[in-house]
Amino acid sequence: MKVAVIGTGYVGLVTGAGLADAGLEVTCVDIDEDRVTRLRQGEVPFYEPGLEDLVRRTTASKRLHFTSDLAAAVDGRAVVLLCVGTPSAPDGSADLSAVEKAARSVADAATGPLVLATKSTVPVGTAVRLRAIVATAKHQVLVASNPEFLKEGDAVNDFLKPERIIIGADDEEARTVLEHLYRPLLLREPRLFFMSTTSAELTKYAANGMLATRISFMNELAGLCEVVGASIDDVRRGISSDARIGKSFLYAGVGYGGSCFPKDVKALVHTGRAHGVPMSILEATDAANLRQRGVMLEKVVQHFDGAVAGKTIAVWGIAFKPRTDDIREAPAIPLIEGLLALGATVKAWDRAAVKNAKARFGDKVRFGDDEYAVCDGADALVVMTEWPEFRMPDWADIERRLRSKVVFDGRNIYEPAMLRGRGFTYIGIGRP
Repeated sequence: MKVAVIGTGYVGLVTGAGLADAGLEVTCVDIDEDRVTRLRQGEVPFYEPGLEDLVRRTTASKRLHFTSDLAAAVDGRAVVLLCVGTPSAPDGSADLSAVEKAARSVADAATGPLVLATKSTVPVGTAVRLRAIVATAKHQVLVASNPEFLKEGDAVNDFLKPERIIIGADDEEARTVLEHLYRPLLLREPRLFFMSTTSAELTKYAANGMLATRISFMNELAGLCEVVGASIDDVRRGISSDARIGKSFLYAGVGYGGSCFPKDVKALVHTGRAHGVPMSILEATDAANLRQRGVMLEKVVQHFDGAVAGKTIAVWGIAFKPRTDDIREAPAIPLIEGLLALGATVKAWDRAAVKNAKARFGDKVRFGDDEYAVCDGADALVVMTEWPEFRMPDWADIERRLRSKVVFDGRNIYEPAMLRGRGFTYIGIGRP
C-alpha cells in the first residue's frame, strides 16, 4: 500500500516514519523546501527521542520519501493522511484553514480513488466540511477521521505500539482501507475502534480534555493543601490507590502546556458554545491552568517580598515537559517573562529547548553551558521541567554556586526534608 502524509510536524513525521518502518511506502509532503531538504538528509527539525534514527533507517530503505510536490505525492496513493496544524483562533476555535487548503489540493491532485483521513485534531463536523470540499474531485475521495494519540517525548513508541487506533468512517470502503493500513501494527493484539467520523473527532478532544481536567484538579487541590497545611503528595497517594481513579495525570505542578492540551480544551469549549452546550468543567479547567502557570512567579515574588529587581534567578527546564524541545504554552515562559519584566536577571538551561528559547528571548536571557553553570551567582534556583538529570543533582556543587540557598521545585521532584536539612529554603507545589 502506498501512503501520502501531508505535513511533517510531530504527528506527520512520526506517522510517516512509523508506517514506513511497518513496511509501507510513504511519501511525506511539506511546503517548506528547506525542511524537505533537511529531512532527505536524515535531519529531524525538532527533538523527539528515537525519531531521527527511524527517519534515517526508513529513508535508507527507500520506503520513506520527502517532497514539496503534493501532486506527485498523491499520485497513485490509496490513503492520504492530513497531519497539518490546527492552531487556536482568537476566539478559541480551531483554525482549519490549513486542513481545508490541503484537502482542496488533494482533491485536485487525485489520480484515482483514495481515502483522505484527518489525523490533525479537528472539531466535530470537519469531515462533513471536507466532503463538500472534495466533492469536485474527478475521482472518488472518501473522507475519514483517524485521530492521533501521541505523547511528545514518547511519540515513536506510542505509534509503533499503540494502545488503540480509532477509525472514524461513515462508509465500509474507507473503514476497510484504513483497517488494512494499520494491520502491520496490530498483528499481535488488535486494538482498532470503529465509529462514525463525528464520534472519532469528538473522542480526541474528549481524551485531552479529561487528562487536562485531572491536571487542573490536582493543581487546585495543591493550592488548597498549601493553605490548610495538607500534603498534596499524601492526597495523591490516597486517591490514586482507588482503581476507579488510577495514578495517571495526578501530579501537581506548574500547569500543562504544549501544542495539544491548551488549544484542544479551548476548541472543545468553543464547540460546546457553538452548539448551545456549555462546557463549564472544561472552562474551569482552562482557567485553573492559566492561574497555575503563574503560580511559580507568585512564589518567587512572595519569597523576596516583592524585591525581585536586581536578583538573578536560575531556571532549570524551559520545555513544557521532558523529552521534547517544545516550548509552546510552556509554564516556564510566563515565569521568565514575568521575572524579566520585574527587573530580574534570568539564567536558564534545558537539555533540548535552548535553541527554541533563544529564538524567543534572544539575549534577554543568559543560557549556560549546563545546568550547573546557570546556578553561578544566582539568588534562587527554579525547576520547571522534570528532566531526568535534574532529579539527583550534585547539591554540594550547587551550594557553592548559588548566592543564596533557595530552591523552588515546580515539579515536586525533590525531598523537602533532605534539602532543608542541608540548609536550603525549599518551596514546592502543595507541600506544607
